[in-house]
Amino acid sequence: MRVEVINTGTELLLGNVINTHVAYFGQQLFKLGLRIDRQICIPDGDAIREAMKETFGRCEILLVTGGLGPTTDDITREIVAEMLGRELHFDDSILEGMRERLQKRSIPVQERMKRQAMVPEGAKVLVNDHGTAPGLYFPSDSPDVPHIFLLPGPPRELKPMFENKLLPIVKTLRPANMPKLECRIYRAVGMGESIVEQRIGLQLTEIPGLEVGYCARPNEVDLRLIGPSALLDAHEPTVIAALGENLASREEETLEQVVVTKLIAAGKTLATAESCTGGLLANRITNVPGASAVFSEGYVTYANDAKMRLLGVPEGILKAHGAVSEETAKAMAEGARRSAGTQFALATTGIAGPAGGTPEKPVGTVFVGLVEEGKEPEAHKFYFPLDRETFKWVATQSALDLLRKRLNSLGK
Repeated sequence: MRVEVINTGTELLLGNVINTHVAYFGQQLFKLGLRIDRQICIPDGDAIREAMKETFGRCEILLVTGGLGPTTDDITREIVAEMLGRELHFDDSILEGMRERLQKRSIPVQERMKRQAMVPEGAKVLVNDHGTAPGLYFPSDSPDVPHIFLLPGPPRELKPMFENKLLPIVKTLRPANMPKLECRIYRAVGMGESIVEQRIGLQLTEIPGLEVGYCARPNEVDLRLIGPSALLDAHEPTVIAALGENLASREEETLEQVVVTKLIAAGKTLATAESCTGGLLANRITNVPGASAVFSEGYVTYANDAKMRLLGVPEGILKAHGAVSEETAKAMAEGARRSAGTQFALATTGIAGPAGGTPEKPVGTVFVGLVEEGKEPEAHKFYFPLDRETFKWVATQSALDLLRKRLNSLGK
């Protein structure tokens, strides 16, 4: 079945509100074996008329969000009724539900709000348990007209309605013989998508029934395989072997989630010392639920004085090698580990730019220090000539990945 989505809302096109609807729809519908074929975003008002005309005869299910409210630019309901030749009738039960909801908040029903109780003939009302604007479902009565679902725009209203009211209907529309597909994500760190494809993608694309895709982000790539479970099982060993130690996750986990999980499993603790990344490394780790079991403390030592005072970095190292150096990264990591009493510590020191670089250490240079209790500190040099924000992100990616690989080697 072909599914299309129309998101209405001028605020979405102005960038005042981020459109999260299509991502949510895609994730939920795929569980039923359905996929979105097309999505468009249009402003409030009459633009929905032409957008809907384009979908008729091209899809079997149409999801429309927004334009069901009480104001003059909320005309989705009226335009759909007009296009389908349906009369609008007032539904007293909707008005009563609206009145009860607003009464709890001591808000009277405004005359304009009563528009939301108008229901086109033949439409099924999708009760809104979290707002005043109900959704509507128009069953298809012609091969040229899709099943149409009108949904409120606010996510806090849309998502419960989608899961509790819309999905049960869609399940009945889905053909019984539609094949059940599975999507598996293999997250590789420290390599580009062209390298991933070179290793495995070309041979996989020739396999009938197997869909191969990629999603690249700074310092990591998701390899996406879609197909029947048995087919994925047959080729998964090839993927795992080809990606090798670059394969960080098969569960769509973030790199920080992987690291925290491995630290917990190993019964190890971690501290961080950051200069150029300004606390981003500690922030990413502490965003993971359960990180308190393994993360002790973090230091943001941007100035040299802070590196000496808080981490015990010798002044001689800073004078002889500079703040951005292998020696300083090692000393920062060891100072953090020693002060926190942890088994591991990570440190970052680099030049984010746009100024401050030299021919020997250009903008984008970063050293990552890693130390494990009882072992000599080590430092790794990287070069990321990127904007400041991306540089910081990739530097923390590199730090987390170094620790991930070290944790993988424990006990070997």
